[in-house]
Amino acid sequence: MSETVRSNDLPRVWVLADDRPGNRSQCLGVARVLGLPFECKEIAYGPLVRLHNAFLGASFAAITDESLRALTPPWPDLVIGAGRRSASVARKIKRLSGGRTRLVHIMHPGAGAADFDLIAQPAHDARPPAPNILSIPAAPHGVTTEILGEAAEEWKDAFAHLPRPLIALMVGGSTRRREFGPAMAAEVASLAAAMAKARGGSLLVSTSRRVEESEDPATMPALLDAFADLPNYLYRWGDPAGNPYMGYLAHADTVVVTGDSVSMSTEACARPGPVYLYAPAPLITPKHKRFHDFLFQGGYARPLTSETVWEDWTHPPLNPAEDVARAIREMMRL
Repeated sequence: MSETVRSNDLPRVWVLADDRPGNRSQCLGVARVLGLPFECKEIAYGPLVRLHNAFLGASFAAITDESLRALTPPWPDLVIGAGRRSASVARKIKRLSGGRTRLVHIMHPGAGAADFDLIAQPAHDARPPAPNILSIPAAPHGVTTEILGEAAEEWKDAFAHLPRPLIALMVGGSTRRREFGPAMAAEVASLAAAMAKARGGSLLVSTSRRVEESEDPATMPALLDAFADLPNYLYRWGDPAGNPYMGYLAHADTVVVTGDSVSMSTEACARPGPVYLYAPAPLITPKHKRFHDFLFQGGYARPLTSETVWEDWTHPPLNPAEDVARAIREMMRL
């Protein structure tokens, strides 16, 4: 798939986009902010992806045959990827190009880090510095002013019947180390509902795969019951009708987001309006806490608790993709 048409005098750019929404949004976000034409290479994995990158090395061993068939010469001048799983693929492409391909990776790739020309590493990961590492404060993304403007136009009729203010509720879910169960689901939805009810407003609710596939079957009913008596627009993960996520960000007067997702939390802060972060201690790892502290101290977000009083406030839009894109331009001498 090609995002834009490429002319012969521009670098050939590939984006390695896998099935993890956070990884995907970050590498696509950097590519879009960079502004060069690029090809999006869909990467799906087989069982060998469970192996450590130290064992996989620079190889295509962990990807499916279908993904492999899309990776053919001419090799690109630049590869943008994200997360541990696509790192071995990027390294193999560089090797096949004779070392000509430049590799940009978001989040530390693990083994083989020296093969990467630029690693955009979130500061909250607290890894040691290196010559090829660019420290960034949050997750890069593609939620630009232009994208929000397009989404505002696309979704204006869908939300027109709802009383304002519009409170967007973005729900992540359990992570590998922390559980988001019925009690948390009910609490965050109740807090968002109370915020909307106090102002005579409505909720724009979006769920993720993680909460929809919760191990506890009571999680989703607890979430839905908490705002059943309020005007709302509900998007559930997997709904074929179309994902209004960007429309929510464009139209919401306030965003409430669960703090389990760095990408989703950063994207919420791409707009200048209020952002409230639901981050109870049992849900949050030390890494997430460092990230949340940055958002709070920088004025990008405020904690959402039972003591929170809704206020109308602004902050500068947050998008580290601009820093990564600037570093790429310098590296490629563009």
